Amino acid sequence: MQKRRLGVAGPEVSLVGLGTNNFGGRIDLAASRLVVDMALDLGVTLIDTADIYGNKGGSEEYLGQILGARRKDVVLATKFGLPMDNAGRLRGASRRYVMQAAEASLRRLKTDWIDLYQLHRPDALTPIEETLRALDDLKQAGKIRFIGCSNLSAAQLEQALSISERAHLVSFICCQDEYSLLERDVEKGLLGALRKHHLSLLPYFPLASGLLTGKYKHGAPLPPGSRLANSPPRGGGVLNERNWRIVGKLSAFAAARGHTILALAMSWLASQPLVPSVIAGATKPEQVEQNIAAVNWALSTDELAEIDRITL
Repeated sequence: MQKRRLGVAGPEVSLVGLGTNNFGGRIDLAASRLVVDMALDLGVTLIDTADIYGNKGGSEEYLGQILGARRKDVVLATKFGLPMDNAGRLRGASRRYVMQAAEASLRRLKTDWIDLYQLHRPDALTPIEETLRALDDLKQAGKIRFIGCSNLSAAQLEQALSISERAHLVSFICCQDEYSLLERDVEKGLLGALRKHHLSLLPYFPLASGLLTGKYKHGAPLPPGSRLANSPPRGGGVLNERNWRIVGKLSAFAAARGHTILALAMSWLASQPLVPSVIAGATKPEQVEQNIAAVNWALSTDELAEIDRITL
């Protein structure tokens, strides 16, 4: 498994990472264990979760039970900030909540430290400096190693990085944002900021919730139990005529070169200079194998240009 560095001074991570938002929701502990074991056996070193995954805590709890002695072999990433209760008290990025959320994640994960602790989304009610000072204290205490963010605008990222530099606080080393052959909006501003400050991008929904795997067919019923079948709002946003048209062209492009659209989607992301790892979810061990095998297509300059013509 190829490895790349996360940010400038962050840890090395596997080119394919494992996303665990299915754990505790779509799949149970036994099935999750099979997925994690396969990923680790094949060289995956980056495992990404969040406190909210798995019906508010289930994914972290599963990982805490599964990893055991192999915890030391992985870069374990989690997130905080989204609502963890129905009353709306356990959410946000205030100092009080950041400290509370970190302790809760450490407890569920059965670990003494979090390798990458990520702000899941901006908190309009809390100054970012307050959040960064809390994260800096957690780093000084040895409870987190590095920090990242998710769903920040380029302007919000610039502000946070400026504050970290001015106040000598821990600084974001990466952003986790939606990025795929069907969703390239980060290229309009955020990628420029990442490039300027030497940060990495961790794409989420790299396969557009499965639309780039080839398992969905235009005009056919959604496969039972699939992500888009289980999440009508998400499906309604992804399953549109524009995307079906692009998927058709990309499928033909890949097939003409002896590859699948899955291999194209994963290898295209792997070709992006700012992407150190493509985090892909899985509900079965064989999906982990497929995702890892899918990054082996070294796309040429001409092929990348043709992909741009299809998707932009």
